[in-house]
Amino acid sequence: MKKKLLVMASTFPRWKNDTNPPFVYELSKRLTDKFDVYVLAPHYPGSNNYEIMEGIKVYRFRYFFGRYEKLACSGGILPLLKKNKFYWFIVPFFLLSEFLALRKLTKKIKPDIVHAHWIIPQGFIAALNKKLMGTDYIVTTLGGDLFGLQGKIPTIIKNFSLKNAKEITVVSNAMKNEILNKINPNLNIKVIPMGVDSNLFNPNKKDNFIKKKYNINGPFLLFVGRLTEKKGAIYLIEAMPHIIKEFPKTKLIMIGNGELEKELKVLTSKLGLEKNIIFIGAVQYKELPKYYATADIFIGPSIITKEGDREGLPVTLIESMFSGNVTIATDLEGNKDIIKNNKNGFLIKQNNPKEIEKIVLRLLKINSLFKKIKQNSRISILKKYNWKIIVNSFIGDLK
Repeated sequence: MKKKLLVMASTFPRWKNDTNPPFVYELSKRLTDKFDVYVLAPHYPGSNNYEIMEGIKVYRFRYFFGRYEKLACSGGILPLLKKNKFYWFIVPFFLLSEFLALRKLTKKIKPDIVHAHWIIPQGFIAALNKKLMGTDYIVTTLGGDLFGLQGKIPTIIKNFSLKNAKEITVVSNAMKNEILNKINPNLNIKVIPMGVDSNLFNPNKKDNFIKKKYNINGPFLLFVGRLTEKKGAIYLIEAMPHIIKEFPKTKLIMIGNGELEKELKVLTSKLGLEKNIIFIGAVQYKELPKYYATADIFIGPSIITKEGDREGLPVTLIESMFSGNVTIATDLEGNKDIIKNNKNGFLIKQNNPKEIEKIVLRLLKINSLFKKIKQNSRISILKKYNWKIIVNSFIGDLK
């Protein structure tokens, strides 16, 4: 008989072919071979309270009036709170409702273990549930919860959530060091990144119809991610005038949406780049591989915000490199786990359009360099970040 695994997450597909990041779903789906998998996630307008998604039993808890249940799954909790202060009023209802839903579901299904994605709020709620119900949990932190919530009280909550967990996993070495240096040096932490399907994301997905659709007759640059501050998209747009000056046919496709979408479009208009920078909004996950495989260069200009928020380890970098893309990212510590500068990609200084401009132009001018990096891109990380390997690492912790 399979053991019962209860997964908790803020970000989870709201329906079939959702555009939300599916990494928790992809992991959960692959764990159904070894576990009976249940998921507890927040409700969102239009989503079902209960459904079965590829063998995963998904329960969505209600926490406020229907049309306001957008605290999660609409671009990230922290960016939404920053943009719209009203949602701070909803936070207590969210936390209480998730706790009560977890308690109710624990009684109903009697899980062998809980897997809480994000220290806050899921890890904290799982810790409370353990105190009350005795159910063990492992906690996985993905970046925003660790770096984005600073201060004395959040640190106390993080420590409580982490020290009561059976296992702690993080997606990069930078996150492991952050916890040991700033929260609790005595914790045992494992680095297990999120994985990517190497069959789905591969160079063979190239689709020249994309070039025809967007009238791309020159260099094809690509950005994929939420249009939020820590993704650093503004610096990429600011780098484009000089790139276009030397390579006028260059086009940048921006995939994603978020609270900065309007601001970034206004900037694009002010720079007179509407024909060269194309915002296409969020794209279904199954459609992403062909964009990666068709593009020439992927750029992930993520930054550390003034509040200290940053990415733990962007899955987009892995998706890009699995697709055989030439990949440029900023020199954040997490990115260094994936990219070895000048070998399988490039690391540049953050908050710096000139750095982006410099390396893009170098790649466009030196074809031998472009070919060398492209050749090394996929093969250099294939064995480490494939889902098969990642899932086996998690299975060992969950047993």
